[in-house]
Amino acid sequence: MARGIDYGGMMHRAMQRLIADVLDAVAREGLPGDHHFFITFDTRDPDVEMADWLRERYPEEMTIVIQHWFDSLEVRPEGFAITLNFGDSPEPLYIPFDALRTFVDPSVEFGLRFETQVEDDEDEDEDEADDASDGGEGAEDAPKGGGEVVSLDKWRK
Repeated sequence: MARGIDYGGMMHRAMQRLIADVLDAVAREGLPGDHHFFITFDTRDPDVEMADWLRERYPEEMTIVIQHWFDSLEVRPEGFAITLNFGDSPEPLYIPFDALRTFVDPSVEFGLRFETQVEDDEDEDEDEADDASDGGEGAEDAPKGGGEVVSLDKWRK
């Protein structure tokens, strides 16, 4: 810890764990009440697994909705697998947590946004988790709300 405490990295991992815990509960018990999720992820991540036709249609990022129909939701240490319906065509996906850009549950106005920031030449890219009120770019179906974006940058030196 010669350089200090990596609060951004710790927050990033904690937010990924929170999403994993939520998805794990949904896999076991189903979606409670009006809960549903808009999840945006980077389709360029080398560990994302998806059909070629979906990757061609969404070459940079994609937003999925977990609500009415989903199958085979399985949470793994590094990501989650799920089968979703695309125009009456069930398609399996594997999404690593490191590929996540946004996670929104509009039923309770909860959202997280993961941003990639470039640090010094010695540092690798690091993601930072921020609270967000919408699904970000590419989430046309995400509801527009009166949430607040909270940035952690004001506490950085």
